[in-house]
Amino acid sequence: MPKDIEEQLEIIRRGCDELLVEKELKKKLSTGIPLRIKAGFDPTAPDLHLGHTVLLNKMRQLQDMGHHIQFLIGDFTGMIGDPSGKNATRPPLTREQVAENAKTYTDQVFKVLKSDQTEVAFNSKWMSQLNVADLLKIASTYTVARMLERDDFGKRYQNNQPISIHELLYPLIQAYDSVMLKADIELGGTDQKFNLLVGRELQKHFNQPPQCILTMPLLVGLDGVNKMSKSLNNYIGIDEAAEEIFGKIMSISDELMWQYLELLSFESLVTIRKWKQEIEQGRNPRDIKVIFAKEIVTRFHNKQDAEKSIINFEARFKHGAIPENIPEIKLHSENGGLGITKILKQSGLTASTSEALRMIEQKGVKLNSEKISDKSLKLKLGTTSVIQVGKRRFAKVTIL
Repeated sequence: MPKDIEEQLEIIRRGCDELLVEKELKKKLSTGIPLRIKAGFDPTAPDLHLGHTVLLNKMRQLQDMGHHIQFLIGDFTGMIGDPSGKNATRPPLTREQVAENAKTYTDQVFKVLKSDQTEVAFNSKWMSQLNVADLLKIASTYTVARMLERDDFGKRYQNNQPISIHELLYPLIQAYDSVMLKADIELGGTDQKFNLLVGRELQKHFNQPPQCILTMPLLVGLDGVNKMSKSLNNYIGIDEAAEEIFGKIMSISDELMWQYLELLSFESLVTIRKWKQEIEQGRNPRDIKVIFAKEIVTRFHNKQDAEKSIINFEARFKHGAIPENIPEIKLHSENGGLGITKILKQSGLTASTSEALRMIEQKGVKLNSEKISDKSLKLKLGTTSVIQVGKRRFAKVTIL
């Protein structure tokens, strides 16, 4: 653990959106006792992407400093569904769905955290033991007026949209987790700030020192505009193939690269500042992306896969090589053939017909290594062709 408090604070502040209350945190750090670091994850989605690992990376940094990591799986709260940032009631998950997703979390998070130094907790352990009287006692610590101060609840109330009672309980249940875990610091996304602050208040009510809160920004997706999300198809899944992860990282903009490095890389801030200086002096940003992509692929796969990804990437983009093991897709013809826009959409090479038309217009579609410009092109029954869209999407398509 770094002995100097300022040195610890620099690591803690790295990439964070807000740290509250820094004065209290300095006092906690000055004791020299490892702090209890809590972050809760509701197992609402079974597969993690790099956006989810922003919090995990911060936890790993704190873990490497010698602090005690509490990885909380909200198996109980997952059956409520966190309404943070949502403008409508989210349907709760079944117990079976929550259990299945929770297992996926534990399988994936230890690609970032040290499993032997991480306390995995499930909030059903204490929440399932609460009776009605206990729950009412917790509920009595907060008012409806205070809950409506939360931006998403306030907007829904003003717009006459329904807010279920169980949703109002969610921040209190998350706060009670902090009481049970005796958290010194709680981490969360910027959209979780209200819930984290409720945790501070509830700890005070239970005569515990209030937790400091550390909010981390939501990672911007590959489109450079929206937060990383599977629904927006701008994500990098940590279980994706090594070459897919590598290629996606290489596709991010030079500007966005710096946010990814700050939030996702384990390279020191000193090294990252040095890279910035080198790029200002003429170094190609692509060199840094290769280093970063290699780091991420190694973390979620292995070093050998990372090296292979570099070789294949160079071959594909410098020499126009077609990758091995591209998906083979069979599509049914219509009147003896199938139009290129339908082929692109049905094969999954584009998300929509409009994207297919746009990619053809931008010379971003190749048929058997030749660029095409004819939007009305039709492939005949019985033909098999290798189709490429952009730099990374390939498919071997047969028209039946």
